[in-house]
Amino acid sequence: MRSAYPYRDLSRAEFDDVVQMLAEGYTTRRGRRSAHIHYDGVNRKLTGRRGARIAAITSGGAIPDLGDYRVILEPTETFVGTLNEDFAIESTPGDIFQLGNTSYQIVKVESGQVRVADAKGQPPTLPFWLGEAPGRTNELSEEVSRLRQDVADRLDDPPAAIQWLVETIGLNEAGARTIVEYLGATRQILGTIPTQQCLVLERFFDEAGGMQLVLHAPFGSRVNRAWGLALRKRFCRSFNFELQAAATEDAIILSLGPQHSFPLEDVFQYLKPATAEHLLVQAMLDAPVFGTRWRWNATRALAVLRFRGGRKVPTPLQRMEAEDLVAAVFPDQLACPENLVGDREIPDHPLVNQTIADCLLEAMDFPGLKRVLEGMEAGQFTLIARDTTEPSPLCHEVLNARPYAFLDDAPLEERRTQAVITRRGLDVKTADEFGRLDQSAIDLVKEQAWPDPENADELHDALLVMGAVPNAKVGTRNAKWTDEFAKLVGVGRATVMDGRLWVATERLPMVRAAFPGAPNEPAVTPPEREQATAWTREDAIRELVRGRLEVIGPTTAADIAAVLGLPAGDVDFALAGLEHEGFALRGRFSAGALGTEWCERRLLARIHRYTLDRLRKEIEPVTAANFLRFLFKWQRLASGSRAEGPEGLAAVLDVLDGYELAAGAWESEVLPARLTDYDPLWLDGLCLSGEIAWGRLTVIRNAEVGMRNRKVGPVRSTPIALFRRERGEIWRAGSPEVDPATLPLSSTGKALLAAFESRGALFFGDLVNATGLLRTEVEKGLAELVAWGLVSSDSFAGLRALLVPSDRRRPLGGGYRRRGRIAPFGVETAGRWARTHARPPIAEDPGSSMHYRRQSDCSGPRGGSREQRS
Repeated sequence: MRSAYPYRDLSRAEFDDVVQMLAEGYTTRRGRRSAHIHYDGVNRKLTGRRGARIAAITSGGAIPDLGDYRVILEPTETFVGTLNEDFAIESTPGDIFQLGNTSYQIVKVESGQVRVADAKGQPPTLPFWLGEAPGRTNELSEEVSRLRQDVADRLDDPPAAIQWLVETIGLNEAGARTIVEYLGATRQILGTIPTQQCLVLERFFDEAGGMQLVLHAPFGSRVNRAWGLALRKRFCRSFNFELQAAATEDAIILSLGPQHSFPLEDVFQYLKPATAEHLLVQAMLDAPVFGTRWRWNATRALAVLRFRGGRKVPTPLQRMEAEDLVAAVFPDQLACPENLVGDREIPDHPLVNQTIADCLLEAMDFPGLKRVLEGMEAGQFTLIARDTTEPSPLCHEVLNARPYAFLDDAPLEERRTQAVITRRGLDVKTADEFGRLDQSAIDLVKEQAWPDPENADELHDALLVMGAVPNAKVGTRNAKWTDEFAKLVGVGRATVMDGRLWVATERLPMVRAAFPGAPNEPAVTPPEREQATAWTREDAIRELVRGRLEVIGPTTAADIAAVLGLPAGDVDFALAGLEHEGFALRGRFSAGALGTEWCERRLLARIHRYTLDRLRKEIEPVTAANFLRFLFKWQRLASGSRAEGPEGLAAVLDVLDGYELAAGAWESEVLPARLTDYDPLWLDGLCLSGEIAWGRLTVIRNAEVGMRNRKVGPVRSTPIALFRRERGEIWRAGSPEVDPATLPLSSTGKALLAAFESRGALFFGDLVNATGLLRTEVEKGLAELVAWGLVSSDSFAGLRALLVPSDRRRPLGGGYRRRGRIAPFGVETAGRWARTHARPPIAEDPGSSMHYRRQSDCSGPRGGSREQRS
């Protein structure tokens, strides 16, 4: 076998172990199983057992089953694609999902397949897949790191960096600018660009009060997956807390809880090359990757059959059988954690050894990780640790990592990374202010953190928390403390140290350790329990600084030293100790801060939250009542906002431009409600001046059926729009043009259309002469064409006349007067009538565009040729 290249390093012991495994099988509660060969140890011969050949033919193969469900389209039984097993199991009949560019509705979920029907375009959800994604090669990771460094070297001159990317890499200018801005913002925040020679640890708050730790290491997902699992295990053993973790091609993220306190730089030293493999193996046994690889190897070794009795064994059953096999071969893997002492004991079994090797060498790249750890130990890398207020741009990818990047089994909706808000980072202009939170939020937290006692007991509690309070500071912050403090002094619960510090009696031993030899007045006796506590000066100063940070908000070491009267070096040492505990964080938080500020972790998290609340209020929608008030005012319906005169009408029509309403509503309800003393002559004037046009913009649906039982002529509910004449063609371009030949027009309507097509825009009298019809017939024909949106007139009086009842219309010809109230307008006063068009406002070529404009000038709503208009 060693003559074959894949088995060139196969040892005799490994070969014998595999033969022994296939000969003896596995002993389970159901007896021995998966023994496929007879081994004659005397004559050193191997022969197949009964059924071994059929098992090898039906279940053999190196390609593992992924457990995807087949998607079958009914009723044609067409194979559409596959779905992830978890998604298929969690779906129910009636759910709609998308595969390719088509949405499907689930009809039935069966064993191994999902039957679907065409959802006919209904809104779908997107399916998800859980599994291993191919990792980036080492060569590509090196190129990515080199590109980062090349751009970083040119970031001092962004235009030159963009030009270099365009000329050298071949990117377009927009893509090159995006890369430069992206890496430029990252450098502003982190101070450097992470590469394979420069590793960066970044830590920041999330909205739940915890923190996220990101290791920027562009070594590819196989190295980072191994590094992340080992780090996760190290944190678990150090803090007795299981972390959520994820690894991508360029970064590793660990979701820390509020109880994790450690110096950030120490994380680089958590893993050592000598012990990393053992730690990684123990971590990998708890990861989902081991179970997946175990099942794959079990099916390859025919320990778990894929087909039985001529039928495929469902993937869930394969998983169950593989788990039973683990219990028989590797009992500690499924043992109760309470019964385990120390690490799991790994048996020397071919399947276990192969699975561990596959996890370390295929799913992960442990040799690559070991080389990185050895380089870190030898000082070959630049190691940088940064505490940032918000995640840098390079963190966004790992914060939103897909499920295949998870190193634990927590579902997506329960990830602590979901509690991270990424507001900024890509804008280089705001990157300089990245650590500066909202100043109003800082001021609010400072005000809330400072105690506000209402009686002597509450003041005593504040003194216990703060340790010592300078009396000068009290006078400027809260003068009423003096009376309450006098009550405490009177009963021996407080004293004044060194003539300047208010101290609770219980804290006197601690303050004496911080200020040795300082007198206190009046003399008080601390309780025996406090007197028995031995304080070092370093511990006492650290507790005084801790108490100061709990009530003051962001401040500097110099301010703390000045207020407490301590040497600056002692305060710096105390702040460093509090930072190592995770109690205090450093940065530049206040607006205009020049030096390093310090803030207690809880208060800083509250400032973050208040800053986010303020930003949310800036985009918070108004209430429905305020929105309606705005609409009434904007639409000129509110009292005091109604328009006046022709100019006011033009402003109202700008708001209603192109909006279709019932024809009878315009002058009965809409315009009079928005204008004071509305006069119809104003609208006629705007129409005759060429500013405003009217007409139907949308086509009638089901045209052939729509006219069977319709009255001839427009009814008051016919949708009519008022719009600026120059925008008419744009509005009509939104609806398809209707061919009049397909409409059920009357003979009168067809005759009028023929006249318009041949002679252009015509006055009412010209229409009568051109068609040879009676005036009443022409009026009915115009009403019909208006209803179909085929004609319009120069003035709104034309539509107004068609809406007036016949007994109130102005007599045609003017020779006969009716009794009663007669409308002062008629169809003859509408000006010219013309065909409307529904063509695009811009033609494909300049020639056709000019030709179309000339046609519009001659036969459009304005009508007439240039000579006629002149």
